[in-house]
Amino acid sequence: MTVGDSRALIRAMPVVFVLIWSTGFIVAKFGMPYAPPMKFLVFRYLFSIACFLPWIFFARVKWPVNRTQWMYLAVTGVLMHAGYLGGVWAAVKAGLGSGLAALIVGLQPVLTALWLASVGGKIAPRQWTGLLLGFVGLMLVVSRKFGEGGEADVANLALAVGALLSITLGTLYQKRFVAPCDVRTASAIQLGAAFLITLPLALMEVEPMQWNTTLAGAMVWSVLVLTLGGSSLLYMLIQRGAAASVSSLMYLVPPVTAFMAWMLFSEPITLTTIVGTVVTAVGVALVVSHIVVTVPKSL
Repeated sequence: MTVGDSRALIRAMPVVFVLIWSTGFIVAKFGMPYAPPMKFLVFRYLFSIACFLPWIFFARVKWPVNRTQWMYLAVTGVLMHAGYLGGVWAAVKAGLGSGLAALIVGLQPVLTALWLASVGGKIAPRQWTGLLLGFVGLMLVVSRKFGEGGEADVANLALAVGALLSITLGTLYQKRFVAPCDVRTASAIQLGAAFLITLPLALMEVEPMQWNTTLAGAMVWSVLVLTLGGSSLLYMLIQRGAAASVSSLMYLVPPVTAFMAWMLFSEPITLTTIVGTVVTAVGVALVVSHIVVTVPKSL
């Protein structure tokens, strides 16, 4: 591979990441009729680890030698896998549409920028405007989904917000504490920690796994594309770029997910949904556009 090819591949990483990450909400919608969320995720973590371990062995990849780094990676695994995925999948299982789930989690750049600004800079007037627009846009989308026949309720919205908080904290924590290391060993450690946290919750679920071609397809996509591909890309992007810049990619996910959900599940895309999504995207863009601060040495 030439230097030019390598640079082109690096430039394409954000676009590929957005496309892959958007399918995560779609896969949740496919899998949830046939599996409880925590059981599905436990199998996803196990199969993903089973893919990473031979790859690590035959490639002779070195594991982190510092126990502290193992702990830091484990914490990010709990936040960015168990907390984030658990929240999203449980929310979708509880009836939240994949498009709305993506929109709520898409507010991550706002939370990231707010935290970074609070520890290293001021929030400019345009960024306050962006925060207001993001909130208004989300309310436009959510408002029509409450009430009788609506997909949103307090419980599933709380799960989605919990997922939002978890991935935001995980992104900031990883950028601050996790030293650069091979993405394969890092992912294996993170997934192992997520498995240990999720397993007790899965054992409490009474609903069985109903294995069929749809569920198997959702599992294969979740393991090979989302975990080995999407999560690894996210890890590399966080290591390469600023937390706020990486997080800003998330606001591209909701419209892509909404389009996919419309194509596959006929989830309605009304004018209010379009306006709300656009307003939210503009608001998030205003928030993250001029954040120029670094994560401090102490949280």
